[in-house]
Amino acid sequence: MCKAAPRHIAVTGASAGLGRALALAYARHGVVLGLSGRDASRLEACAADCRSRGATVVIATADVRDAEATQNWLTDFDAQHPIDLLIANAGVASTLAHANDWEGRERTANIVDTNFTGALNAALPVIERMRTRGRGHIALISSIAALRGMAISPAYCASKAALKAWGDSVRPVLARDNIRVSIVLPGFVKTAMSDVFPGDKPFMWTAEKAAHHIQSKLQKGRAEIAFPGMLAFGMRLLTLLPAALADAILGRMSYLPREER
Repeated sequence: MCKAAPRHIAVTGASAGLGRALALAYARHGVVLGLSGRDASRLEACAADCRSRGATVVIATADVRDAEATQNWLTDFDAQHPIDLLIANAGVASTLAHANDWEGRERTANIVDTNFTGALNAALPVIERMRTRGRGHIALISSIAALRGMAISPAYCASKAALKAWGDSVRPVLARDNIRVSIVLPGFVKTAMSDVFPGDKPFMWTAEKAAHHIQSKLQKGRAEIAFPGMLAFGMRLLTLLPAALADAILGRMSYLPREER
């Protein structure tokens, strides 16, 4: 069932890609947007475009890995504009460049700290305030890769799977406080992040199409938003296969030439 459209919306990772498209999708008269990102110039450009559509915009140049800075920004924004919808979108990608490539401790930690811990750094302080009010909506931008790990991007898949598992876990608990939690599982979206992905990118959507789809499903209160449908179906099917068979399929799809040593 559709509820009243959110008026106070916070989006992390809003300076580019899907985050920027989501900010623009929600920008209109009567809406207050809180937008954060690491690139100040691109964030200000996004804010200007949102203001041109009638929205009031508050921006913060912040890295979601900085828990204190993220909490302070969101707490200050929420104190002035009680957040109806938080979209925890900020994220980074990592793919193996060739078959001899490997994600070591530092590289893996950076991906997990941004995509999983960073999302929680944004969600947890907002949830505390939403629980006090007895209402709110949290949207966690995970990935269709959360459904089944792929050999080409282990740290990315792990971070997004962890985010999905956390969201699934807290959703029934927070529902008691009238707080909705939605897990968004996008497939390939045409952004700078997808541009560096070395493999095939089936059923790719534009960022604008993805943003409007997410906006529509969030308004309907969907607990899980996975798209495009065929790719989501294929990923779910892989989880039903014997692990060895699924590994063989994904191993072939994730093949990269070996680097000469």
